[in-house]
Amino acid sequence: MINSFLEYISLEKKYSVHTITAYKNDLISFQDFLITECNQEDLLNVNYSQVRSWIVSLVDLKISNRSINRKVSTLKSFYKFLQKTHQVKVNPLSKHKSLKVKQKVQVPFNLNEINDVINSVQEYNDFTTVRNKLIVELFYATGIRRSELINIKEKDVDLSNKTIKVLGKRNKERFVPLLMPVLQTLKHYLEIKKQISINIEELFITEKGNKIYETLVYRIINSYFSKVSTKEKKSPHILRHSFATHLLNEGADLNSVKELLGHSSLASTQVYTHNSLDAIKKVYNQAHPRSNKIE
Repeated sequence: MINSFLEYISLEKKYSVHTITAYKNDLISFQDFLITECNQEDLLNVNYSQVRSWIVSLVDLKISNRSINRKVSTLKSFYKFLQKTHQVKVNPLSKHKSLKVKQKVQVPFNLNEINDVINSVQEYNDFTTVRNKLIVELFYATGIRRSELINIKEKDVDLSNKTIKVLGKRNKERFVPLLMPVLQTLKHYLEIKKQISINIEELFITEKGNKIYETLVYRIINSYFSKVSTKEKKSPHILRHSFATHLLNEGADLNSVKELLGHSSLASTQVYTHNSLDAIKKVYNQAHPRSNKIE
């Protein structure tokens, strides 16, 4: 039953391996709770009271509300699948309301911080530094996710059209334009990369010629920005956040930013607008016919 659901989200929904693993762990956790605490193995005859008891047990384990909501979302999707396949008539979580989560304020890097990092590596010409510079520039110039950057292949780069093909969530492809400074760094990196390896299709590699990995990318960003910023979070996602916020501050259209980020809905993009409120007010006051009468 669980395996059928996992196969469904893999083949039909095109979820990533990471997401499928998380779903599997959540479902096994719930199933173990049923067996241990409710003396029940049957997932087809679950009621909301049992689900709520599971949630209470997660709270007792000091698991954050955000993580609990994700786990419950997995369970809700699982029972939607069972409904769709006519294995259950009612989703026991149909009326469940998510736990309240305190919204985290994602503080973007400012332009000075980003320029300081890029300028700090301008004069270096070794493979590692040029690669790291390209990673920083590409994150900020395109807003791509860490997983997307890692999986870019050399063939995805179109130097003549100044674009790069990115494989996003659920295997959705999009083409992202490249700025001239990024193109220059990219060309430089490709020349140096040839001396390291010519047999690997991924764009970004380690000094030993292997595919780059997530923790290394995080360490690169965190290391460089720790030298120029006192912000609490210094991660690839904050660079993505900076990309979106700065575009919106400069008056970019929300729909355009949505497409560049690879979001499936505007709701996902709108989380970046709170930092752009001053810019939005400025555009509003400039554009509204009665702006001269509005305080």
